[in-house]
Amino acid sequence: MKYQNNLVGITPSMLEGFFVKWGSIYPSQQKHFEILQNSAYIVLAVDDEINKVIGFVNAISDKILSVYIPLLEVLPAYKIKGVGIELMKRMMAQLKDFYMIDLCCDDRHIKGYGKFGFIKSNGMIIRNYDKKDGK
Repeated sequence: MKYQNNLVGITPSMLEGFFVKWGSIYPSQQKHFEILQNSAYIVLAVDDEINKVIGFVNAISDKILSVYIPLLEVLPAYKIKGVGIELMKRMMAQLKDFYMIDLCCDDRHIKGYGKFGFIKSNGMIIRNYDKKDGK
């Protein structure tokens, strides 16, 4: 297993199996690749034995004050192996100099993100569920 902060050597075909809990509408492998390309910061976990991305986290930012972490996902077969924790450790190391680092999560993840210094806060969101595929 290796971790990397860039897309060097990564192709859309290496991004298979993500967004499984999103239902029938989700980003294609190509759209997923574009999400990573357009992110200010990324960390990928790559299983180099099978040449596949098995986890990722991305962040979008103004690169001055604020950064937002919209996505963190690990393939089901690799969960509970510490991959998600390592992805977040590496992402937080990249983001340590920002004034604000924000993310939104389900209640079941609050404790986990709390270990990285996040605190529960109020927020407002809009979700256009018919656009989950990125079209």
